[in-house]
Amino acid sequence: MTPPFLDQLVAALPLVRGEQLTRFLPPPTGGRQAAVLALFGEGEPGGEGPDLLLIERAATMRSHAGQPAFPGGAEDEGDGGPVGAALRESQEEVGLEPSTVTVLGTWPQLFLPPSGFVVTPVLGFWHDPHPVRVVDTAEVAAVVRVPVAQLADPERRVTITHPSGWKGPGFDTDELLVWGFTAGIVDALLRFGGWERPWDRGREQQLDEATVKLALRSAPNLAGSTPAGTVPVPER
Repeated sequence: MTPPFLDQLVAALPLVRGEQLTRFLPPPTGGRQAAVLALFGEGEPGGEGPDLLLIERAATMRSHAGQPAFPGGAEDEGDGGPVGAALRESQEEVGLEPSTVTVLGTWPQLFLPPSGFVVTPVLGFWHDPHPVRVVDTAEVAAVVRVPVAQLADPERRVTITHPSGWKGPGFDTDELLVWGFTAGIVDALLRFGGWERPWDRGREQQLDEATVKLALRSAPNLAGSTPAGTVPVPER
């Protein structure tokens, strides 16, 4: 059984279409299958209420280095699909016990042109939360539980800009600046979950030089184009 704060998100699950999430839909053939886990919890004791589990990718990774992310990765043959992949990767990366997760469902597949991944977002409720940590230091630099209240706070929402001219949603939380592909999914989660509040889309924040260098190092062929790891969401 899921808590009431997830009711609207769960009700919207079968109605979500790929074009509502991104302009980059998967090609008819090709692409490497992957999955990420968008995991909601009821929040830590004394905290700000419901939260979302996020990570920061290690700066040494070949792709998406140093970027905010959901736990997840490429599907393996034994995963049995995106749900199995998202749970396995989450266990390997942050020590998440799969039995503590209630899977709510999946969203349509999204395409990441920089890496060629076809990504399935898996939505879950953490019905029995436990301590998580960085397990795979080669892939993860930090693990954070970000309150939904912070993500929905209009004062924390910005439009991220990249020297290439790309713009996308951003969330300036206490522990992590959320941008790119992950911010696009978070933006949609807030919208479909009923948590989105009006905010100033004209408030822009440029990515710092170190972040830009990491993004371009991850996908040098994208210099002057869309930064690595990002999937622009449709204009609304």
